[in-house]
Amino acid sequence: MMFAAALLWLAGPASAPPPVVVPAPAASVVFAPPLDRPMRYRVTTRRLGRDGGLLGFSLLYDLQWQRAGRGYRLVATLRRIDSDAPPRAVRALTAVLQPLVGEAMTYLVAPDGGRIDLIDAERLWDRAMARTAALAAAADQPEAKQLAALVAALSPDERAALASADIRALLAPANAASRIGGTVSPDGDSTRETAAKVEAATAAAQPLTVESLWTIDRTTGLVLREQRQSWIVGDGGGARTLVEERIRAIEPDVS
Repeated sequence: MMFAAALLWLAGPASAPPPVVVPAPAASVVFAPPLDRPMRYRVTTRRLGRDGGLLGFSLLYDLQWQRAGRGYRLVATLRRIDSDAPPRAVRALTAVLQPLVGEAMTYLVAPDGGRIDLIDAERLWDRAMARTAALAAAADQPEAKQLAALVAALSPDERAALASADIRALLAPANAASRIGGTVSPDGDSTRETAAKVEAATAAAQPLTVESLWTIDRTTGLVLREQRQSWIVGDGGGARTLVEERIRAIEPDVS
């Protein structure tokens, strides 16, 4: 059961639509990430469990931007994984990402923020897989060993996506290639804009409504906050049940 839960956590809700990209920001948005201070970035996911309750998981990243030629280098370090889930679920659901804790993941970012590439991904995953295998052997848990095999079976592109999804979501230009017709408006602060999108997932096993909201910093080109909620809609558009919520947010200055 724990292994199945971990697979769901890695793959995302089976009934949900593909990940939504950020609506193309207004032309006034520039890409100029801050080079003079570290940043802290938290990704929190709450997902409906088998008992009807919401299980929460939080990833905390430290970020440091640097110049690299005309573009940028971003060093992202996953500092820790927090969870309020039961211990058995925590062991299963964090087994894949736990080996990445403390690893400095380096990305090269285009000058306009429109492209981001994970550097030396194979070496990163070689280290992560060695640690995963060691954890599985030490724990002598079938679930941990199955998860190690799962990660080993991922293609290079799938591994890169696993390590990069949260970081890519931080960059408004990198997520604007596909315009999704969201509503974009100023949010009262001339340096920010808000984008919103509501979708109906008609292909899902149960009717789903996916609501997404982004707050974009026009002066840096970074997504300050992204909230994505997936709701099961009752018959006739009645009562709704939250099945997943994911919030990605830059935390207050830690310098």
